[in-house]
Amino acid sequence: MRWGRSADRLHRAALLLAVSAVVLGGLGFAALTWWLLWLGFGARADPPNQVDLTKIALSVTAGVGGAVALVVAYRRQRDQERGRFAELFGAAARQLGDPDPAIRLAGVYAMAGVADEFSAPSRRQQCVDVLCGYLRLPYDPDSGANHLVSRSETVDEAGTKVERTYQHRQNDREVRSAVVRVLAQHLRRYSEVSWSGCDIDLTGAVFENVNFEAVEFGGRRTTFTGAKFLGDSDFRRVRFTGAHLTFRDAAFQGGEAKFVDAEFHAARTTFDGAKFSTAATSFADARFLGARTTFDGTAFSGAHASFQAAHFGGDLISFEHATFDGAHLRFDNAEFTGRRIVFAAARFFTATTDFGRTRFGTAGRIRSRGTHEIDFVAAELHGTVSFADAAFAGRAATFVGADFFGDISFLGTRFSSGATDFDRPKAWVGVRFDWDDNPSRKPVTVTPDPWPPTPAPTT
Repeated sequence: MRWGRSADRLHRAALLLAVSAVVLGGLGFAALTWWLLWLGFGARADPPNQVDLTKIALSVTAGVGGAVALVVAYRRQRDQERGRFAELFGAAARQLGDPDPAIRLAGVYAMAGVADEFSAPSRRQQCVDVLCGYLRLPYDPDSGANHLVSRSETVDEAGTKVERTYQHRQNDREVRSAVVRVLAQHLRRYSEVSWSGCDIDLTGAVFENVNFEAVEFGGRRTTFTGAKFLGDSDFRRVRFTGAHLTFRDAAFQGGEAKFVDAEFHAARTTFDGAKFSTAATSFADARFLGARTTFDGTAFSGAHASFQAAHFGGDLISFEHATFDGAHLRFDNAEFTGRRIVFAAARFFTATTDFGRTRFGTAGRIRSRGTHEIDFVAAELHGTVSFADAAFAGRAATFVGADFFGDISFLGTRFSSGATDFDRPKAWVGVRFDWDDNPSRKPVTVTPDPWPPTPAPTT
């Protein structure tokens, strides 16, 4: 009761303050106008008679009354909108929490309708947060289409039989699919009502055959940390234009992970610790244009992984400690123009790895700092690896301590960087250069001398 009275008092005080501000502002504006006219035209007012004073008083009263009416009407309209939002939002949220899957499904579209109707960023974000929150709830794909609401099992714990009962949402797969469809429809660039400016937090969410093709994630933060993608994951032609994007520790399993022609504009893009155990993973023709792009510790264990013709810009591109372990890996025709390009301690264990015609680094120009560092320190290159017709530019490129074992080709490679160092390799087996038959043709910027490099002694 006391809280209700306090709220009413605060409401009345705020209304009185708003009305007072409007009245004083109106009187001040009228006085300023009168003064400016007097200055401009040099008018001298005759002493007003009683009729003139009455007219002035009535005009001022009418103006003040109109201003008060406008303020009160605006406040009433705003309060009505707040009340309507709270009512519709609460009803949709209750539907989403209902045990009946049909009612939950209706709740998905009801919540989307609320977000569409109320365009204020905070209210729309609130609705989007609820839909994303639904996808973050615990979910077991094996029971996603189950008509049962619980299952029991008996386990043996220290010689004692213990019965456990697990509760889950009945037929939740269809509801979750509807949430993803609604999000994708509103994030596409041709959507009638766009939610692209909203933050998207899908931390730990589980997706099955997700389709985000041609959507735009433009909120300040887009988060897929620890998310699990089962089956096909379609991110073709997607645009990430917010400040921060993370797929840290995400897992892609089965099917294909497709980021073909995707654009990454986020200042910070990270796939650190992600695992791609799909039949195929493709970032072909993708463009990484933010300041920092990192795949540190990322594991690609599917049959095919491709960054063919991808473009990497910004201050840092890092695949440090990344693992490529499958049948085929393609970086051919890719372009790395960042300031630092890091493959330190990366492991290339695929049967074939293609860096053919790849461009590593750019030279510094008047308006460009160029590439300072291309780092393959302690990288492990096994199997068939081709740098044929690739180009290394910038200040320095280093392969110090790298492990070369297999059929490693640098035939036709152009070394135009200030210095390229292959000193102290861990192993040097099957490596080919254009000057193998005549070391005098080796560019002076490529070391060590004499050539070829001598593997570092094992301890």
